[in-house]
Amino acid sequence: MNNPVKVAMVQDNFLVGDIKGNADKLIRLSNFAADKGADLVIFPELALVGYPPEDLLHRPGFIAQTEVELARIQHEIQDIDLVLGLPMLTDGHLYNTAVWLRKGECIASYHKHVLPNYSVFDEVRYFAQGSEPVVVELNGVNFGLAICEDAWEKRPIADAKTAGAQVMLVINASPFHTGKYEERVQILQQRVSESQCPVLYLNMVGGQDELVFDGESLVIDHKGEVLHRAAAFEPVIEFVEVTDSKITSVDDRTIKALAEEEAVYRALVLGVKDFVHNNGFKGVVIGLSGGVDSALTLAIAVDALGAEHVHAVMMPSRYTADMSLEDAEAQANTLNVKYDIIPIEPAFTAFLDLLEEPFAGKKVDTTEENIQARCRGLILMAISNKTGLMVLTTGNKSEMAVGYATLYGDMSGGFAPLKDVSKTLVYKLCRYRNTIGTVIPERVLTRPPTAELRADQLDQDSLPDYAVLDRILELSVEQDMPMNEIIATGLERELVEQVLGMVQRNEYKRRQSAPGVRITKRAFGRDRRYPITSGYRKK
Repeated sequence: MNNPVKVAMVQDNFLVGDIKGNADKLIRLSNFAADKGADLVIFPELALVGYPPEDLLHRPGFIAQTEVELARIQHEIQDIDLVLGLPMLTDGHLYNTAVWLRKGECIASYHKHVLPNYSVFDEVRYFAQGSEPVVVELNGVNFGLAICEDAWEKRPIADAKTAGAQVMLVINASPFHTGKYEERVQILQQRVSESQCPVLYLNMVGGQDELVFDGESLVIDHKGEVLHRAAAFEPVIEFVEVTDSKITSVDDRTIKALAEEEAVYRALVLGVKDFVHNNGFKGVVIGLSGGVDSALTLAIAVDALGAEHVHAVMMPSRYTADMSLEDAEAQANTLNVKYDIIPIEPAFTAFLDLLEEPFAGKKVDTTEENIQARCRGLILMAISNKTGLMVLTTGNKSEMAVGYATLYGDMSGGFAPLKDVSKTLVYKLCRYRNTIGTVIPERVLTRPPTAELRADQLDQDSLPDYAVLDRILELSVEQDMPMNEIIATGLERELVEQVLGMVQRNEYKRRQSAPGVRITKRAFGRDRRYPITSGYRKK
């Protein structure tokens, strides 16, 4: 029997476009794996350039730099075999490729067969489709290669098996959404059942714009048993020993998926952390209102960046309740963030005075409410400009869906952590965060939600109960269910028509909103693309 092949699975974070920096990391981690006695080190899909590189792939200089850094990796890594994901230009076609490097030579190149072109994926826009299986022998073990979506269809792994593969190496840039881990396990177990090949499934980790990659790399044996799940949302190197078609050694047996609230919360924290840091901001500034959305956003920001990099600002108006002031101050003190109180009354009054003539004879309405929100947006953006802190907006998915937010007011900012988090989930996440340590006052979670833009205002004056609203939005936005089918679930027709009408009318607002972390199968972002101007009415 041959000696086992020791494989180092590098689950790490690779910044889009930082080709030299990614190459430096690849070289460093390859040498680390070699020092630990690994025979083979594998890296995620497109690790050399980061995922998704989008239209950077159309720039000739981008591909040229990729080729330069690949040559440098080949020159510097001599003591360990290496599997690396990168874009590769071959015979005039660009491929999503996994290369196998050995002693400075590229001994095999596998081009991704199945190019996803749905949801957040646009790979048909950039890449040509591969068709040939690739199998590489190392110490008597035949390893087949596959890239991400290849494992979601039967043929690529079946073809690798026919070509002699005993173990499949699947490199991935698979973004997180709720339930994704369970989906992966189910699909991979199906592939193992068909091929009888163990699978080493390596996923990327990190935040990239709206996407978060959760890691959770997997080792599945030839019987379909999950032997190991790597840490979620954390960089890690896993060492696995393989003999023939058997997994003979793995670090430990962490298998169980995270509970939904923990997984979502950690995705939000990682998304905020990487977006702020990778875009060069020193920290963030948040409007802290005493309400539940800003409370959760503040907790996420502190967990992502540290209290010293978070500035909270309370901007009370004539309608702000004492309890809002008290609860905002209590949370700011608990989390030990810089906290300022800047009343907006002088600015609000000044605007009303300026607009007295144009508004003459007209009733007070949402215009005056929006002016208050825009006073707050102006203050936060001014602090951002002066201090170099990014403004985090605090709106949630329920509000974004129906337009219950003010353009150039509470929508002003660089990043929206809760953009894909429904109001009902906001409360669940607050409860979850308080199980780690109580940072959100209980009264914030029990008082009726209000924007406090007029006397005695409640959200439910303008919106359906959030439990009902979120159910309609889930069925329509995330599941794309027709209106009549939504009604058939037991919801009132008038209410469903009202909500869907609000969603359709407010596409223009969402198109101007800040990007935010995607945590569902369908967020308001790159995977939901509706025209702003449309005569269609959803049926």
